[in-house]
Amino acid sequence: MGHREDLLEGAKRCLLEKGFVRTTARDIVKESGTNLASIGYHYGSKDALLVEAFVALVEGAGDSFEEAPGGGSATTEGGSIERFQEVWANVLRTFPESRAIWMLTLEVITQGERLAGVRDMLVKAQGEGRSGLAALFTGIEESVIPDDVVETEGRFYTTLLNGLMVQWLFDPESATSAEQLTEGLRRVAGRMPEG
Repeated sequence: MGHREDLLEGAKRCLLEKGFVRTTARDIVKESGTNLASIGYHYGSKDALLVEAFVALVEGAGDSFEEAPGGGSATTEGGSIERFQEVWANVLRTFPESRAIWMLTLEVITQGERLAGVRDMLVKAQGEGRSGLAALFTGIEESVIPDDVVETEGRFYTTLLNGLMVQWLFDPESATSAEQLTEGLRRVAGRMPEG
């Protein structure tokens, strides 16, 4: 690995251990075995490096959302109620191993004022998250998913993910299950008049 990759890996470890607010450039250098000048050369700033590391951590956690227990990927038809439940079950299954990442996400949300530059960079990355979630639930390849699907369904799934994350971090035992979420969707949809 070169300095760029070493810095990224070191920044990931620092974020998971210390979070955004407490991680210093010196922490990253110590963890990565590089030097302070490398951060500016490869990433421009410590904040830019931390944002890239955070996005990589979230993407890594998101990659496991489609994996069914025991390996393989989601097997139900994209856009179906069965796919909705299957994917949420997969998402919830990953929460214990990704707890540190979700805690870090909450830090970014709750410390946004102190992390103004970081927050601005992450706002730009949110579109990619919406696109990935919309593709996962609809079964449409992410590279061709229409913008209107990302901006409607992607936002819907992102909102559900954030709510489930908060519930699960607060109390995993009482957090909404995939089955409860799916039944709630069925009931809400069933109450809507046709047309």
